Amino acid sequence: MLLFLTRRTLDAEAALDLTAETFAQAWRGWPRLRDESPEERRAWLFTIARRQLAHYLRKGEAQRSAVRRLGIQTPSMHEDDLVAIEKAAELSEMRHGLGVELRRLTQDQRDAVQLRVVDELSYEELAKRLGVSEPTARARVSRGLRALQRALATTTQTDGGFS
Repeated sequence: MLLFLTRRTLDAEAALDLTAETFAQAWRGWPRLRDESPEERRAWLFTIARRQLAHYLRKGEAQRSAVRRLGIQTPSMHEDDLVAIEKAAELSEMRHGLGVELRRLTQDQRDAVQLRVVDELSYEELAKRLGVSEPTARARVSRGLRALQRALATTTQTDGGFS
């Protein structure tokens, strides 16, 4: 779970927070879980993790509310532990691959992805900045992100099929 989230956030500390939040949510939902196979329980956990990741990406930070409500302490990590997690998740290789794939995008797509994802502009602001319509801005971001996702998919295949 930790490597899965580290590979998607490219940040071991954020991944640690998301892992804690995932298990806090799972703990709360456990009584409602039917007696499923180990594979189904694993898929259920990864579904929770993906939702936590989506929320984190939308908000820009991991929400710790369930962890606090349950009184779960998020473990603090020593720098050596963070380095070990990043090494196990192959973040250096992923960052390099991401850089290569970003350079392969068209300039229009690269600019749109930069403004939307990194600068966190709204689509309305992004469209004004690029001098295009909002649907065109959305299309450029979508195409750029899809291209990056396809290109990096092989890098994350070691997550047990839960990409």
